[in-house]
Amino acid sequence: MTLRFVLEAVDGRARTGRLETAHGVVRTPAFMPVGTAATVKAMMPEAVAATGADIVLGNTYHLMLRPGAERIARLGGLRRFMNWPGPILTDSGGFQVMSLAQLRTVGADGVTFASHLDGSRHSLTPERSIEIQDLLGATVTMVLDECVRLPADRATVEASLRLTQAWAERSRAAFRPREGHGLFGIVQGATYRDLRERAAAELIAIGFDGYAIGGVAVGEPQTEVFAVLDWTAALLPADQPRYLMGVGKPDDIVGAVLRGIDMFDCVLPTRSGRNGQAFTCRGTVNLRNAQHADDPRPLDDRCACPACRGYTRAYLHHLTKAGEILGAQFLTWHNLHYYGDLMAGLRAAIAAGTLDGFVAAFAALRAEGDEPPDRD
Repeated sequence: MTLRFVLEAVDGRARTGRLETAHGVVRTPAFMPVGTAATVKAMMPEAVAATGADIVLGNTYHLMLRPGAERIARLGGLRRFMNWPGPILTDSGGFQVMSLAQLRTVGADGVTFASHLDGSRHSLTPERSIEIQDLLGATVTMVLDECVRLPADRATVEASLRLTQAWAERSRAAFRPREGHGLFGIVQGATYRDLRERAAAELIAIGFDGYAIGGVAVGEPQTEVFAVLDWTAALLPADQPRYLMGVGKPDDIVGAVLRGIDMFDCVLPTRSGRNGQAFTCRGTVNLRNAQHADDPRPLDDRCACPACRGYTRAYLHHLTKAGEILGAQFLTWHNLHYYGDLMAGLRAAIAAGTLDGFVAAFAALRAEGDEPPDRD
């Protein structure tokens, strides 16, 4: 193992700790803003760091197509290319390839697909995925996996799992160990408990620096997601990080932390910000709604982000309705700041042994809802 993970406190099944990497420390539980194409959309790198993020995510599929992994390597790697000096986790491309159902062919060797940009043909094998992530200079590399869209029958899931497990072994063999860098395995198996158990046991036998739980929140309700986490997190080594891929909404994250998850990523805060939606302590606010047109209140009175410190809901509503770029910037910054504050609050509560109280207060504020101001 080349990454050091230090558990600092536990409260129930929730954990807080430090993932020590070659490019800096990641405080856990951690949310990773998604920088799909070498940028967190609508944000400068310095602004991303100001929201409390220690690590960002890059996308192998998109970066291999444009501008190309070899080009990024020649220019000094992804951190220099996008001016993000901290840790970067790169996904393997498996999830994006899943979404290309009409453009791909999956076989034992890997995936052949047509680019969504220009139709050009490409091949992604476990070895090539690891090579691309190495060229990008990833701090944390992910194995190539196949993600099944739910609902799916058991035979489909089992066949996919056999492929994923074989690819995990090949990914491990292709990975170039370096101090402070690591490779994570991905536990698949959909909502079948015995398949998740088998996948976890086989991956642990191969040996990875951390373990991700994939194939959840892809069509099933939250109750099923939490059931999978209840089964799976407990199967994974206690002294290594656990990463829930592609999740999610604030209450999803809180529920997953309660079940022992350490790392998260999701496009939701940035995509929602670009579409006029903001996450606040009292729930989701849609700035497109006319009720905000004359509202002099801040977006979230408990938030210290630039949008909440200096501007009214009325102004943010105006920017959103007018399609001004500044509106997308403000709301993206706010959403990432909200997620950063949520993670910091979870870490502090776990360290203090007060997580139950934190979760109760979180739920109570959300239950209040976002009421419009009185119109006297």
